[in-house]
Amino acid sequence: MNRTALVNRTALVNLSAPDAPRHLVSELGERALLARIRARLPRPPTSVIVGVGDDAAVVAPARNIRLVLTTDALVEGVHFERAFSVPADIGYKALAVNLSDLAAMGATPEWALLSLALPDDAIVDEVEALVGGLADLASKENLAVVGGNVTRSPGPLVIDVTAVGSVHPRRFLTRSGGRPGDDLYLSGSVGAGAAGLEMLQAGERSGEGSGCIGRYQRPPARVRLGRALAHARAARAAMDLSDGLADAVRQVAQASGCGAEVIESALPIAEAARKWWDARGVDAVRAALTGGDDYELLVAAPPAWRGRLRHAQRHVAKPPLTRIGKLTRAEGEYLLLRDGRTEVLPGGFEHF
Repeated sequence: MNRTALVNRTALVNLSAPDAPRHLVSELGERALLARIRARLPRPPTSVIVGVGDDAAVVAPARNIRLVLTTDALVEGVHFERAFSVPADIGYKALAVNLSDLAAMGATPEWALLSLALPDDAIVDEVEALVGGLADLASKENLAVVGGNVTRSPGPLVIDVTAVGSVHPRRFLTRSGGRPGDDLYLSGSVGAGAAGLEMLQAGERSGEGSGCIGRYQRPPARVRLGRALAHARAARAAMDLSDGLADAVRQVAQASGCGAEVIESALPIAEAARKWWDARGVDAVRAALTGGDDYELLVAAPPAWRGRLRHAQRHVAKPPLTRIGKLTRAEGEYLLLRDGRTEVLPGGFEHF
């Protein structure tokens, strides 16, 4: 997960309608809140044996299917600010970042757990809206939310999601499967998420940058693409982009025991993001490489598998896959080929 702006909580805007009744979570009570949350969630499928309301969920996977589990937490002041995203967008993104991890493994989303750490001043309507945004994406992906936890936070709001997916035993993707000579492909474009955050920080809310803002607030989860790549056996390695493209390239190369070369002229940088950075004298290439919140897929595949990639792409239609470089034998060497020069590929965001 990438960081966002650091905004003082005392300056956060009130996202509730001014005339709406304001019920505090502390007044409503845990059980009543859980009942409201449960009412907002999609109806679970028959594969859920024990769902919301017990100490743990019990699910029945299909025969010969592997489960893929991931968890990610969004912390207010680190990953989001309520001044920049309405509660529904925050809930949507909390699930999307987990689905992006499943997509990188080639998994089909199945189940999720939701845990909320709520500050004392949490407003019931905003919590319901947050869960509603998460539920919207869950319904879209046919994913069941089967349980979780609610607790008090002495500080920021925290949304913690655990997602579980299924995948064929011999078709899941990892970061470590790449080999020297494999081409590196990128889905969609990069830069929009990072530029969208900068636009919000600068007070921009509309105009040419609205697409970037939307990309930051509700990032895509390339579930269908990841699943198609795994099914077609079209990739040796894959990773999603949360902390920047440069970070993902480095991590896939390192896990695969390779080096990497990225071609600057091949990078599909979102046009609105490029214009934003160019107007401010910022190096758009480095900003797009190091900025987070894109949640696209980085894929490694040998040249001989280009037919498989095209086959997988035909089953998804979008986003496109762009070849941006390759893995090399120079383990630990990560390069950016730019304007006839060779530079060291920049790093990505790190929390500590």
